[in-house]
Amino acid sequence: MKKSTPRVRAWQRDAATGAKLLVLLLAFAWGFNWIAAAVALREVPPWSLRFVGTGIGALALLIAVPLSGRKLAVSGAQFKHIAIAGFFNVAFFNICSAFAQLNGATSRVVIITYSMPIWTTALSCLFLGEQLNRVRIVALTLCIAGLGILVEPLFAAGLPLGVFLALGSAFGWTIATVYVKWAKLNVDPLTNAAWQLTFGTALIAIGMFVFDGYPRVWPIGIEYAIAILFIGLFGVGLAHFLWWTIIARLPATTAALGSLLVPVIGVVGSSVILGERPTLTDIVGFALIFAAAACVLLQKSEKATLRAEMPE
Repeated sequence: MKKSTPRVRAWQRDAATGAKLLVLLLAFAWGFNWIAAAVALREVPPWSLRFVGTGIGALALLIAVPLSGRKLAVSGAQFKHIAIAGFFNVAFFNICSAFAQLNGATSRVVIITYSMPIWTTALSCLFLGEQLNRVRIVALTLCIAGLGILVEPLFAAGLPLGVFLALGSAFGWTIATVYVKWAKLNVDPLTNAAWQLTFGTALIAIGMFVFDGYPRVWPIGIEYAIAILFIGLFGVGLAHFLWWTIIARLPATTAALGSLLVPVIGVVGSSVILGERPTLTDIVGFALIFAAAACVLLQKSEKATLRAEMPE
């Protein structure tokens, strides 16, 4: 095997560091997306909201691909993998998360959904051969402890539907993330995100026409319209592009654990904007989750897996 040169290793470190910075940007895009969805769901049915939101995101990326000099064309084999990921990561995830928010507090739904790193870590070890180093073990332990503290009071009162819908979101996201890594999808992240959103939107459209009849997004107040636009452009379009860029550069486990910053932002936003007040137990759980994310984001940069060419 050809040894990497110091220059190549430096490039790999820079690429991994850049991916971690993208994780921070993603955290804000997805964190505030939960808040925007909670606001929009006050006026718009779940199927219609997800159809319009993912539709805006898909359209934005379909336009962005050729404008950025990339190609929309993918092979049949590649599109099969994209379609499978789109079903789980776009259609299944978005519908489960919308109905979960209708059946529980947004802050709780965000936290339960972000049990995703636990499942991603387990599946990555089983199917991708990724190793659990000491930093990942510490991060995973903190993640499990934090989520356990937050979820336990919910089960004390029974088996709320919102918990299972939020877990469904987590499983959908997990399966898509690990599947794309396993399939070794050789598609530009922007093109990948554009086609996933397009396929997922088509599936959501079927449910929307069955349950809503047509997109019930008008008439609505200006604040709800702004929330939907934010969801489409930033929470869906930009965020999906960032996520698949990160997945292309970092191991699935590292990317998943790093994304634990999203619920921290989502929960803080729920407190400030939606008026949801965290208890002392919540604060302890959030602190553990934040520590888990910090372990991943502040560790020594890992080898990148970018498909871009090395600098000359």
